[in-house]
Amino acid sequence: QVQLVESGGGLVQAGGSLTLSCAASARTFRRYVMGWFRQAPGKEREFVAAISWSGSSMLYADSVKGRFTISRDNAKNTVYLNMNILKPEDTAVYYCAAEIEKLAPQKDQYEYDYWGQGTQVTVSS
Repeated sequence: QVQLVESGGGLVQAGGSLTLSCAASARTFRRYVMGWFRQAPGKEREFVAAISWSGSSMLYADSVKGRFTISRDNAKNTVYLNMNILKPEDTAVYYCAAEIEKLAPQKDQYEYDYWGQGTQVTVSS
């Protein structure tokens, strides 16, 4: 069983920045593909970014490309999402997720095996 705990959410003005963190309980964290997803009120959960187990390969949703950066520190069992130039449409609950079998980052949420509880990000205009 893998436990994931997100932190770093909050309220920020448009154009501002936030960095989310996701700490994992598993000793084998370095083997996992990690992803960030988000769900806005009344909308389905959508892919934001994902990173390979080694950190050498990343994927981004078109809507965040150039503004968000995913990274990981395997020594700390933590994955990060650095969010810049935030927009009101980035407002959502952000979830991290772990995929334990594949090597490459995945966009499909159904590929992921474990999920955190989420952290709220609110961007005011």
